[in-house]
Amino acid sequence: MPRVFILAVFLFPAFFCPGTALCGDMRKPTEYEVKAAYIYNFAKFIEWPATFRDRLEVIHVCVIGDDPFGSSLATIEGKPVGKRRIGIRNLPSLQNTGGCEILFIANSEEGDLDRIVEAVNGSPVLTIGDTKGFTRQGVMINFYMENNKVLFEINPKAAMRAGLKISSTLLRIARIVGGP
Repeated sequence: MPRVFILAVFLFPAFFCPGTALCGDMRKPTEYEVKAAYIYNFAKFIEWPATFRDRLEVIHVCVIGDDPFGSSLATIEGKPVGKRRIGIRNLPSLQNTGGCEILFIANSEEGDLDRIVEAVNGSPVLTIGDTKGFTRQGVMINFYMENNKVLFEINPKAAMRAGLKISSTLLRIARIVGGP
């Protein structure tokens, strides 16, 4: 199946058109609206360990560092993921990562990346970034731009160490990267 088709099928359900049945405002989504849609879909394609999964009512998406999303993450807040829903939190510091199931590490934290990855190491927390080289340093999913398209790479070893299972569907459309 062509990669572009898979990407379209993956992203389409995440976008909705409030206010009009036929999406009268057909503006192109911003980079961070697309990334927010991806994050929402990542939650659907990740399997957390059973003991962790059974206690979750909300899947918290936390952003550490200077939040690049603006209001983009608000479009996924409250959306369902199975029997759960998405919650959004902005973290002022690394000490507040408890209760985060998905941790987006902003570019502003590049200097502290090793410390952040170490702090969540062994915890079932899906780490995501959008800075070159993050997956090679232990982040599980990293966005990158190619031909004005938002794409992503995955470090399966990092996810496995955290006890997370990534769907083969997600792995097929990602660029696979090794690293710690």
